[in-house]
Amino acid sequence: MNENNIPAEKRFSLATMQLPEDLKKLNTEQCQQLCKEIRSVLIQTVSKNGGHLASNLGVVELTVAMHRVFDSPQDKFVWDVGHQCYTHKILTGRYARFSTLRKENGISGFPKPEESPHDTFISGHSSTAISVASGVAEAMRQNGDPHHVIAVLGDGAMTGGLAFEGLNNAGKSKNRLIIILNDNAMSISKNVGSVAKYLANIRNSENYVKTKKAVERKLQKTPVIGAPVAKMIKSSKDALRDTVFRSATIFEDFGFVYLGPVDGHDVKEMVRVFNEAKRVDHAVLVHVLTKKGKGYLPAEENPAKFHGTGPFHLETGDAKESKGADTYTEVFSKVLLDIAKKDERIVAITAAMADGTGLTPFAKHFPNRFFDVGIAEEHAMTFAAGLAAGGMKPIFAVYSSFLQRAYDQTLHDVCLQNLPVVIAVDRAGLVGSDGETHQGVFDLSFLSMIPNMTIISPKNSWEMAD
Repeated sequence: MNENNIPAEKRFSLATMQLPEDLKKLNTEQCQQLCKEIRSVLIQTVSKNGGHLASNLGVVELTVAMHRVFDSPQDKFVWDVGHQCYTHKILTGRYARFSTLRKENGISGFPKPEESPHDTFISGHSSTAISVASGVAEAMRQNGDPHHVIAVLGDGAMTGGLAFEGLNNAGKSKNRLIIILNDNAMSISKNVGSVAKYLANIRNSENYVKTKKAVERKLQKTPVIGAPVAKMIKSSKDALRDTVFRSATIFEDFGFVYLGPVDGHDVKEMVRVFNEAKRVDHAVLVHVLTKKGKGYLPAEENPAKFHGTGPFHLETGDAKESKGADTYTEVFSKVLLDIAKKDERIVAITAAMADGTGLTPFAKHFPNRFFDVGIAEEHAMTFAAGLAAGGMKPIFAVYSSFLQRAYDQTLHDVCLQNLPVVIAVDRAGLVGSDGETHQGVFDLSFLSMIPNMTIISPKNSWEMAD
């Protein structure tokens, strides 16, 4: 069919739309077409430039639904970590330049207020969104601004202590604050710990929630007795839920109105729930279920590999760069494995970065001596101090920029007691494409002033091995 024969209202594309305004004019079928086009743009661009693919593929429909319901930049979007904001950037006037993603003078891979008024807050580290959104919402209230603040954070971010500090204070807020919990059972690697198990229990309650709503709708249509019975069920829903399935009580106990779980790939359903959240005059948490890597099979099958990736071949997902000499991370990984075979007191710790820091082989060989604590660098460092105090030889492998979050624990819990903890600082120095939030240029300055700290900076792989 010639494009001229297609009705004008159905002819649309990213290149011709006024975004994000035109999103509100689309029907459900057009939204599905748009999401398909966005996924194609994401895969094509990241295959050439590298970047965060799996996380962005998982939030395409979620982001479209947000922009259909809310009015950015009057309504403020706060992205936790920020690596999942690519669709948001495409939908807020940056589609034409999206091919420059992560290039010099191009589009940043993270939210950047100086790049667009639609980016509320720069974010490259985890678990900050609730606290940031709480502050922005309070500032808006003080200024008489009636708009909403919407924070989007992944379930992996819930392992960070700052997220719970934010929940503790945001739940009592009377501001127009909406927290969207993007639950895909992943951070970078698969989620670990009690929070992950708790959210899994809520995910399993989705059928219960759907059944309850179906019963309520049926009763509403039943003559005479239907409405009173439905009202009774609604008024007793808390007791009913606690009796049948203890769902979401932690968020409600923090003071949030809890909505969900909702299918994060159903734009129509999310629009309905987001509109419901808008009607609440205080803090709301919307629990959205998504699939990391959705729409690209290699990323669906291996979301950890495609969390952050270099350029790759579209057909296979294989990396484009040729394999050269071992990286520092690979040397560290091999040598650690060798010395751990000789000394049973050596244990390894990661904060959700087993692949990135080279600890995956160690975890396979020594599962009882490997500890993934989730995105919780402060806990990881103090946990290492406790291990050292108990006679073990802990090695904490952590990215340079993420080590910043454990500064207090490094000083107080490790170094003041002169405990033998080895901190393997990965991604030190200039790291290029990820921008200022991920630069590893501060570790030498803030570590060198700490007592009882020895810093070794090897210039080659042989020194690294030694």
